[in-house]
Amino acid sequence: MSSTPHARIAADIKQRIADGRLRPGERVPSTRQLARDWNVALATAAKALTLLAREGVVVAEPRVGTVVAERPGEPARPRPGATAEHELTRRRIVGAAIEIADAEGLSELTMRAVAGRLAAATMSLYRHVGGKDDLVMLMVDAAFAEFPLPSERPEGWRGRLETSARVQWAAYRAHPWMARATPLTRPVPSEALLRHSEYVMEVLQETGLDAATRMYVMILVYSFVQGIAAHIELEQRARADTGITDEEWMTGQEGFLGDIKAANPAFSRLLDELGDFDLDLDRLFEFGLRSLLDGLTRLVEPR
Repeated sequence: MSSTPHARIAADIKQRIADGRLRPGERVPSTRQLARDWNVALATAAKALTLLAREGVVVAEPRVGTVVAERPGEPARPRPGATAEHELTRRRIVGAAIEIADAEGLSELTMRAVAGRLAAATMSLYRHVGGKDDLVMLMVDAAFAEFPLPSERPEGWRGRLETSARVQWAAYRAHPWMARATPLTRPVPSEALLRHSEYVMEVLQETGLDAATRMYVMILVYSFVQGIAAHIELEQRARADTGITDEEWMTGQEGFLGDIKAANPAFSRLLDELGDFDLDLDRLFEFGLRSLLDGLTRLVEPR
């Protein structure tokens, strides 16, 4: 067996099939997931799946992905850890879906992928959830519920908004895919998120602000947290697609940055003063939250 990276990945998948961890009809890890797991470029991971497809080990199914090929005449074997029908619950389905989204991103989530993780029939999932959209809503609610608001409520509007923002940030940090699943213009009917709304509105109504302004304040804080959180997943996807870190990517842009500095003296001076600058999203969140609340103070407490 060749020792090339793509050959080693292919051999590992074959071994998983041989020992029953992957069975005919089940999805194999995506190109993105393989790139992340093996720390290789996306092209290398894709080459491994191409090799398996040429050998007839896997096949591509439209709207499903790459699955283990069926073997004619081979009797079906029960998969270790298979979920019996009576053991399948909404909670287990949502938990499996969150595991997939955490590991591979929301784009890799399908009903079939969830069924494969639970070793259950895909159609059996629909007895517990209405479909993918319904499942994503349940996932958001369950993920936010992992980070409850404190029972002891801070006094004052600023403390309440800051607490809500920090709890939301912790939830997005743990589950970056949620930034894509909670659009601002199409709110998710999540009880956990509604608790944040009530938590904030309860104190904002004491400020004397009109209803529209109170709504904008709540939305502004929520969108600030979500907007920064979106970059957590974007960086994860970029790293999986390219196989390089953000630091390595910046190193490869030295020529481009040199051209920018030559044409933009003010920006060039800023870069020189910054030195070895590291864009840390947690620090950006802290800076932005403090600045946002300072600005709202002039609105809520004008005198």
